[in-house]
Amino acid sequence: MNTMNTMNTMNYTRSEAKSYAKANLKGIWAAALTPFTSDLRLDEPGFERNIRHWIDDLGIAGLFVGGKQGEFFSMSVEERKRLLEVAVDAAGGRGQTMMSCSDQNLDVVLDLARHAQEAGADYIVVHAPMLHFFEEQDETVFRYYETVSREVAIGMALWSHPDSGYLMSPQLCNRLADLDNVVAIKYSVPRAMYAELTALASDRIQVSTASEVEWLDNIVELGWQLYLCSSPPCLIQTAEDRRMHDYTRAALAGDVAAARRISETLNPVRDALKRTRPAEKPHAHQKYWQELLGQVGGYVRPPLLELTDNEKSATREVFLRCGLGAPANP
Repeated sequence: MNTMNTMNTMNYTRSEAKSYAKANLKGIWAAALTPFTSDLRLDEPGFERNIRHWIDDLGIAGLFVGGKQGEFFSMSVEERKRLLEVAVDAAGGRGQTMMSCSDQNLDVVLDLARHAQEAGADYIVVHAPMLHFFEEQDETVFRYYETVSREVAIGMALWSHPDSGYLMSPQLCNRLADLDNVVAIKYSVPRAMYAELTALASDRIQVSTASEVEWLDNIVELGWQLYLCSSPPCLIQTAEDRRMHDYTRAALAGDVAAARRISETLNPVRDALKRTRPAEKPHAHQKYWQELLGQVGGYVRPPLLELTDNEKSATREVFLRCGLGAPANP
């Protein structure tokens, strides 16, 4: 393995990663869903169109590319690399990008991380690995992230989620926050855990979680400036109806009362999304919701399941009553 110090395509050096992220890794970031065509190829033009809409019309600050919402598990390594290239090009410097390099094979993680660094991504994110044993778990996970950190200069976000079979403790995350180019964590854990980590490590990394419902409280009570990230920023806003953007801006400006008033008006939209989503079909449901909003949704790849016609009809009926924009006619 050859240690890399910096790349010409990066806006910062390894030693500057934390300060760069502190100044630039802010605002609303969205997890980008990946559209596939009817023959299950990457829909590059559709993805480009969505990215332009998300950044230019919805005011989304950055995109989390090729994560679980983006169906990375169904794509080849070359497809994942290409997806990032399309995202970086479409963002065009108007929005930032974070490439998901998550994989059980460390060589794949490092290959994707180096590609992200060379292709002009702003950051990478790496999911905590699934472990097949439980002895020395913290030390194993620390050495895993230490290896990735040592091999690339690009700023890295950690990601802890129950899907790994365990949750990284606040104490372990605090230790990892000392690594030079660890700049953030997407911490999908109970609120008490991410509040504890915020108190421990917010001087070195940005702490965030995927829950849009908790985002406002986290700005007000924990001083957060980063939403990292899930699909709601793309699904509960339109070019004419940017209430998530609006309540975020009000909260960050200190007008908490106005932020709460705006946020509460989104409850029917939140309820509509939650109530119509079949538990086993989140990707297909979100893609259909995108189509109702006039975005490119597309198909899911196996083993994911598509919505039935009845599920689409029920979703559209509720969408029409939720008070979000004007629907398209997919």
